[in-house]
Amino acid sequence: MKKYKTQEYRDYVAKLIVEEGRVAREVAYELELAYSTVCKWVAAYKRKTKTDPSDEKYVTPTELKKMEDAHNQKIRELEEENEILKKAMRIFTKNHE
Repeated sequence: MKKYKTQEYRDYVAKLIVEEGRVAREVAYELELAYSTVCKWVAAYKRKTKTDPSDEKYVTPTELKKMEDAHNQKIRELEEENEILKKAMRIFTKNHE
């Protein structure tokens, strides 16, 4: 009996190979898929992305890591700004009394 994979899953696997630079044969082995099937998915994904640059639905692990790093950096910056404002508030209220 064949196992059918959703289009989202196929796109995710193809994205790992196309955008992450992973080796198709290794991905196929890791996910227990036929190498020829993965190659077909990659070819279809490349055709799709050339003709249909729609918004991305799935994020690869590398993209997720970059987004998390950017998010964490922004949080650190905001926390630093908050501390500066707290210190300034203490100075102004201390001098005002």
